[in-house]
Amino acid sequence: MSSRQSELPSIKKKIHRLWIKEKIKRFLMEDIFIAVIMHFFFVVSNAYLRFGDKFVSRYIDKWNNIIGNDYNRKELEELFFEIYNQGSMYEFYRYMGIALLAIFIVQIIGLIISYPFENRKIGRILRPINELALKADELSRLSFDDEDKYRMIENAIDNIDPGEDDKLSFNNSDLKGVEAAMNNLLVRMRESYRQQARFVNDASHELRTPIAVIEGYANMLKRWGKDDDKVLEESITAISHESEHMKHLVEQLLFLARGDSGKTVLEMKDISLNNLMKEIYEESLMIDEDHLYRFSKSEEDIVVRADEGMLKQAVRILIDNAAKYTAKGEDIFLSTGKTDKEEPYLRVQDSGIGMDEKDIDHMFERFYRADEARNTQGTGLGLSIAKWIVDKHKGHFEITSVTGIGTRISIVL
Repeated sequence: MSSRQSELPSIKKKIHRLWIKEKIKRFLMEDIFIAVIMHFFFVVSNAYLRFGDKFVSRYIDKWNNIIGNDYNRKELEELFFEIYNQGSMYEFYRYMGIALLAIFIVQIIGLIISYPFENRKIGRILRPINELALKADELSRLSFDDEDKYRMIENAIDNIDPGEDDKLSFNNSDLKGVEAAMNNLLVRMRESYRQQARFVNDASHELRTPIAVIEGYANMLKRWGKDDDKVLEESITAISHESEHMKHLVEQLLFLARGDSGKTVLEMKDISLNNLMKEIYEESLMIDEDHLYRFSKSEEDIVVRADEGMLKQAVRILIDNAAKYTAKGEDIFLSTGKTDKEEPYLRVQDSGIGMDEKDIDHMFERFYRADEARNTQGTGLGLSIAKWIVDKHKGHFEITSVTGIGTRISIVL
């Protein structure tokens, strides 16, 4: 048995001692409270029996008389003597002691009865630690007692194909736990590799298109552009447009790369969501004249702690998407408020083409674009950036979308 395992009984004993100590402390506090209440009712009941309803005014008058004159110790002693001499104090304290002792005995009996239940509860809490100790003990004994098992693990790892979905199998009951843990790790590593490979392939594909367009127009300029003004103008416009698109794509890729590497630091401060959304609304009115923007702010000024620039960027991404998929002259609604759970939100609602449920599940994946959206220009990275920003603010999205009617996306903080 390892030393790590031997610590568990002592931990269990310490928890039991603390539990018993806290219980007894609570019992004593309850008994003191009961004693004070019993003492109070004894004094009041005896005074009532002697003086009736006037006992309160009698003692108040005496007390006022004492504190109204110079301090008189004798009068104060007479007052307390009168209060405590209305009945047999000795009998009262004797019966009170018996009653408190009986209550304490009942409490201790209850403690003893509940001990097995508490013991099982503590056992359930410590079970994961105990299992961990057993695994550690198994591995420590493995390192000294059976070198063949190490060779078995090493050979299994050497023979596995990292590119396939092979799993490790040691065919040894002692290594079942190690086998399951390593296979789970292998699955996560393969999934991470696939995501990275897909990201690189998609990025290469997105960059290949503008490069091919620029190259094609450059060749046109080389052949006919010097003599044909129309070809010259068309080529310059196309090259400029594709260069801008490629620059935007590269900036988004760099943003995500910096975010994934932990180099992007948020500057958190208290900001007003109403003011932030109003600024974005006014900017949208100036930038986009093709749509009708409407803004509805919360009645109360909602203040949250956030990076203002990052949060603006996330909302602008939602607005850009809304504008792309909403017909000219249609409405785009911006609003702020609180959910039923009193969570602050920023909301963008369009009257565009909407999304299917299957697309909603994938909309934040990098380079993912729904079939209906493939004819619309974009990089497929905007919503991924918005999600990264919202995740960093410990927020989430709430999405409602109906095909042909529109989409409503809320950033809930």
